[in-house]
Amino acid sequence: MATGYTFVDGNWQDFNAPLFSSNCHGVWLSSFIFDGARAFEGVAPDLDRHCQRAVHSANSMGLGTPPDAKRIEEIAREGIAKFGRDAELYIRPMVWTDGGHVAPDPDTIRFALSVYEMPLPSEAGFKAGLSTRRRPAPDMAPTDAKAACLYPNAGRAIAEVRERGFDNAVMLDPMGNVAEFATANLFMAKDGKAFTPAVNGCFLNGITRQRVIKLLRENGMEVIEGRVTPEDLLAADEIFNTGNYGKVMPVVNYENRELQPGPVYRMARELYWEFSHKHG
Repeated sequence: MATGYTFVDGNWQDFNAPLFSSNCHGVWLSSFIFDGARAFEGVAPDLDRHCQRAVHSANSMGLGTPPDAKRIEEIAREGIAKFGRDAELYIRPMVWTDGGHVAPDPDTIRFALSVYEMPLPSEAGFKAGLSTRRRPAPDMAPTDAKAACLYPNAGRAIAEVRERGFDNAVMLDPMGNVAEFATANLFMAKDGKAFTPAVNGCFLNGITRQRVIKLLRENGMEVIEGRVTPEDLLAADEIFNTGNYGKVMPVVNYENRELQPGPVYRMARELYWEFSHKHG
């Protein structure tokens, strides 16, 4: 069981403090958003932007008016301060409604924030396979929010590829192009250039994704945001991800093709760690 704390109703409580009633709309009908940030090695990179996105997600889902992003960040930093400097933490603001009939009732908005220990995954990398599950189009699901209702299909994608011996799933968009991993944004490298799927509304333009693109470009790396096909991944020199859980991680096996962490991945990870310790 993770060690942590949850802020709810104005107080810090045990990490596993109950939050929901049996008739809670957020659980029953998925009027629930969350965000995720990280604290590690004494830094919390882009914490302000994660808090801003939580507010955006709540507004997009019609959940009402949560605390503003500055207040959410203040609460998050209070929670971080409860741990030692070297703790590896996950910070999760959450917004939902207790009531509503199919559509959420914004007058019943609730807010909580959990901070808990979650070690960063090993830099050794992971194995990935292509899933038959796809990301939805923006007129099919609330793809502009970090909404909990989007995650069951990602979970099914991961379960599907795990049956074939992989750790994470590559998911396509409705048109059959690569969208992202089930839990993170996707990058590949070919002939010394970085490629990543263009944001088309089917997946979140991740905060770590945006940061890595900016850092790479500022340091002379060509980053092409465009169409990435399943065939492109099979021919890639490198594949890696960006996301809050592991930040920047390499793929070491894609569809049973062995890969090595390459120079583009190493540059991305090193630049991100450098940025985090300067600005986090």
